Amino acid sequence: MPARFAADLARLWPEDEREGALGLAVSGGPDSLALLLIAHAALPGRIAVASIDHGLRPEAAGEVALVERIAGERGIPFAPLAVRLAPGNVQAEARAARYAALARWAGDAGLGALATAHHADDQAETLLMRLNRGSGLAGLAGVRARATIEGSAVPLLRPLLGWRKAELAAVVAAAGIVPAEDPSNADPAFDRARLRARLAAADWLDPVRIAASAAHLAEAWQALEWYAELDWHEMVMRDEEAPGFAYCANVPRIVAIETILRIIRELGGHATRAEAARAWDRLWAGENASLGGVLAVPGVERIEKVGVMMRVWRFRPEPARGSVN
Repeated sequence: MPARFAADLARLWPEDEREGALGLAVSGGPDSLALLLIAHAALPGRIAVASIDHGLRPEAAGEVALVERIAGERGIPFAPLAVRLAPGNVQAEARAARYAALARWAGDAGLGALATAHHADDQAETLLMRLNRGSGLAGLAGVRARATIEGSAVPLLRPLLGWRKAELAAVVAAAGIVPAEDPSNADPAFDRARLRARLAAADWLDPVRIAASAAHLAEAWQALEWYAELDWHEMVMRDEEAPGFAYCANVPRIVAIETILRIIRELGGHATRAEAARAWDRLWAGENASLGGVLAVPGVERIEKVGVMMRVWRFRPEPARGSVN
C-alpha cells in the first residue's frame, strides 16, 4: 500500500515540485486515519498532521486528542486547530472555516502541500448528488484531485480518490486502532447520508468507475478553463472611454459564461454561474443584463482588427441608485 500511495501522490505532486512536508487533515475518522497511516509508511519523516475542532460536538475534543496520540506515537508533528463558524449553512460554513484554518497552518508550518482523505466512495456520492441537482460541468467534475484553497497557493491534494472506503477502514483495523465515528455521516437528515445508504445497497454501481468518470469530467473542465482563458485574452478589451470592458461574444455559451464571470470579478462584482448563464441568455436575445453590480449592454459593432461585424457586449459598473447619468 505505501508504494501504491506514493505512486498516486507522485501523479498529483511530482518529486521535483516538492518543497516542504506534506500536511494531512485528519479528523479521527477511519478515512483520514488511514491516510495518516499510509502516508507515514510511504513518507516517513516527511508529513505533518492537523486535526480540527469545529466546536459543533462535545466529542470533537476527544477526537482531536485521539489523532494527537496516534501522531505522537509515530513521531509525527501535530497541530490542533480550533475554528468557530459564522451563521448560515452549517456544513458549508464548517468546510470554509476548516480549509481556511488548514491553509494558515500550512503557511505557518512551511508545508509543501496539503492532503485530505477523500476517496472513491466520496467522489461517487458527490457526482451522483450533483447529477441529481442538474449541476453544470464545473460541479460534475466533482472533488478535484489537485486544487488550491482560496486565498492560498499551497496545493490541495486528494491522493486517495482511487481507493475504496472499505480498503481504508481495513488499514485502520489492521493497526488495531478504533476510529471515531461522526454520527452525521449516517444521519438521514443529510442528503449525502441518504445517498450513501442507497449507494451501499446498489451493488451494481461501482464507485471507482463513477469516480473515474468524475476525473474525465474534470479533464473536460480543465480544457474549458483553458479555452476561457484564451477567450479572455483574445476577445475582451478594456473600454478606454468609460470604466468597463467590451466583449466580442463569439464562443459557445459554456465558455462565454466563464468569461462573463471574469469580467464581473474584474469590475469588483460577484456573480454565480447560474446568474452569468441567465445574463448570457438575455444578452444573446438582445436584452440588457444586470448582475453583480455590473450592467451589460448588447450590440453589434465592426471590429477593426478582424474587419467584420461582430456581436459585442459592453460591461460597466451600474450607476448608484438615485444617480443621474
